[in-house]
Amino acid sequence: MEHHDNLEDPIVAHHAEDVIQVKPKQSWKSYIWDSFDKSPEERHFVFKLDSAVLTFATLGYFIKYLDQSNINNAFVSGMQKDLDLYGNQLNYMQTCWTVGYVIGQIPSNIILTRVRPSIWIPTLELVWTILTFCLSQCNTAGQIYGVRFLVGLAESGFYPGMQFLIGSWYRQDELAKRSCIFHTASAIATMFSGYLMAAVYHLGGIGGMAGWQWLFIIDGCISLPIALLGYVCLPDLPETTRVWYLTPDERAFGQKRMELEGRKGRQPYTRAKIKKIFKSWHIYMLSIVYITFNNNGLSAPVFAQYLHYHKNPVYKIWQVNVYPTATNAVQVVTTLFYAWSSDTIFRGKRWPPILIGAGMNILCYVPLAIWNISRSFKFACYILAGFGGGLSGLIYAWTAEICSDDLEERALVSATINELAYVFQAWLPLIVWEQVDAPRYHKGFITATCFSVVLIIATMVTRHLHEREKAL
Repeated sequence: MEHHDNLEDPIVAHHAEDVIQVKPKQSWKSYIWDSFDKSPEERHFVFKLDSAVLTFATLGYFIKYLDQSNINNAFVSGMQKDLDLYGNQLNYMQTCWTVGYVIGQIPSNIILTRVRPSIWIPTLELVWTILTFCLSQCNTAGQIYGVRFLVGLAESGFYPGMQFLIGSWYRQDELAKRSCIFHTASAIATMFSGYLMAAVYHLGGIGGMAGWQWLFIIDGCISLPIALLGYVCLPDLPETTRVWYLTPDERAFGQKRMELEGRKGRQPYTRAKIKKIFKSWHIYMLSIVYITFNNNGLSAPVFAQYLHYHKNPVYKIWQVNVYPTATNAVQVVTTLFYAWSSDTIFRGKRWPPILIGAGMNILCYVPLAIWNISRSFKFACYILAGFGGGLSGLIYAWTAEICSDDLEERALVSATINELAYVFQAWLPLIVWEQVDAPRYHKGFITATCFSVVLIIATMVTRHLHEREKAL
């Protein structure tokens, strides 16, 4: 292929060495944006990548979370009453989605190392968009369970797949910002879903449909053009890309950047490789870190449920949908803070912000477990819990760095940590976040606190093992 030949071209290779610094010197400008300290050629290349990869990743994750979280907003905005859902049906709807999400992740990321991401990922998005339209026509809890399972299956490949793709193109000093900016889309989408439900609630009755049904239809209309955009935006992997906006020299340039970071290209799946992956500590410790992060309580719509069941005062539908977005706003701000501080203040270290987020979780969930506190204190705890929700991008950046010398390991570990986290999410809410316990989720708050403690311990163990490995 043409871009492989360019790597052997001495002119191209020499030019790449001239414009790519092994370790770019940092000035005050890098505290604003990492590419400001790089050569004009590399800066232009990164700008192209950001314009395509980061834009699509963020929009794609926005619609994924929009279509994932709308079930909670629909539930508290009329669906519960219309479909007579007064047991644990909301838990079961979330569990059905989680089961589909768990089943699909590892196979999807393995496929992604052999099938072009520019084909696979947008096709998954297109499928879950169609299924979102289908949710608007469900009339029973059983129908919703089935469609939610299929939505989870279709969505399963997006987040770990895009984190894998981001880790295939960006250097260490660029990685945390992109991973975290990508992750902020989840909080923004959850906020937007609340605002959107508050707006479309008044469409109830038009076309013979309730407001919550219109939410699914409008979500699907937003999702469709973004899904189609992926077919022209995603660049595949550096060694396989054929995307229109990168010249042959720039494709070779992208491969050279990854060589300098020690990130290997594709290799065959062999018995020795699989054995090496499962004998390493990487897959186990990173899984513990991600499991404890992902199950720290923010997955449950606890703030909205608190407002929904509150009696004095009684909160209106728009308040139930809008007030919890303050938690998501905190998550957006702190996620970006974690990204910039990790790359600059902490000099590429990923673990300090993780400890900050886990510590804030403990400070928020302990008072909620006690529960006998003032309403304003509860509001503060619910809102500040957003500090712990923005760590995913950092963990994935850390994963890409720890597994940099084996592309297949990076793909498998990226999927596995997310899959195991959702394995826990498939059954844990049925025990500790039961709908019948709302709004006082005593077991849930205690569990979230314990998970945060384990997250701190696992992070420090991972740091120790990684430092020891680098010293060998």
